[in-house]
This record gives sequence, structure tokens and C-alpha cells, in this order.
Amino acid sequence: MTLKKHLALATASAILLSTFVAPVEALATQNCGGASWYALSSRTASGERMNASLLTAAHRSLKFGTKVKVTNRNNGKAVIVRINDRGPFIKGRVLDLSKAAAHRIGMVSSGTAHVCFQPVG
Repeated sequence: MTLKKHLALATASAILLSTFVAPVEALATQNCGGASWYALSSRTASGERMNASLLTAAHRSLKFGTKVKVTNRNNGKAVIVRINDRGPFIKGRVLDLSKAAAHRIGMVSSGTAHVCFQPVG
């Protein structure tokens, strides 16, 4: 293969990497932030009654029913929750978890934690 073909291949590879890798890295950082928990008995935005003993969460825009794996960055504990509500409405927070979900990842006593999440299944 000539030098010219090697350079063309390297350039094409760099373009592909910048097109596909950068957005994935950006997505990973967007899915991290603060989380809090709540245990109300009111109706959620999806219409179901809030049940603090279920593994559910609120997110601003994910489709209701979406399952996400939430990992507490402080201790590495993770839980899978189902999105059934809208929120949180406090700057810097990305999720509001049910009390049961917060308990599973060890953040009930602190009230908040730095988490990362990703859709599953």
C-alpha cells in the first residue's frame, strides 16, 4: 500500500472516531449528576401512585417505563429502576429515586449522592 493510501485510511479512521467516539463520551458525562430520593404518596406524572417501596425514579425526559441502571459513584452500589415520574427540578440533579432504590445504593441517610445511569434492556 502506498503512503498516500495509508494517509487516506488514517484520515478516514480519525473522522470515524471523532464522529462516533466523541458523542458516546459526551453521553456518558451527561448521564451523571446528583440524585435525591423521595417517598410521597401522590400520583406520579405517569398517572400511577407513588410507591416508595418500588424501584422507580423520576427523570426529566426519559420515556415512562424506561429501565435504567443507577450507580452510586461514592460506593459503587447499583440498582435498576423504572422511570415513572418527571423531575428532579433542582439544578445539578439528574434523577429522583424512590426510597427503596435509594436504600439499595446506600444514599438514604445522606439524602443525595453523585450517580451515573444508563438505560438497560
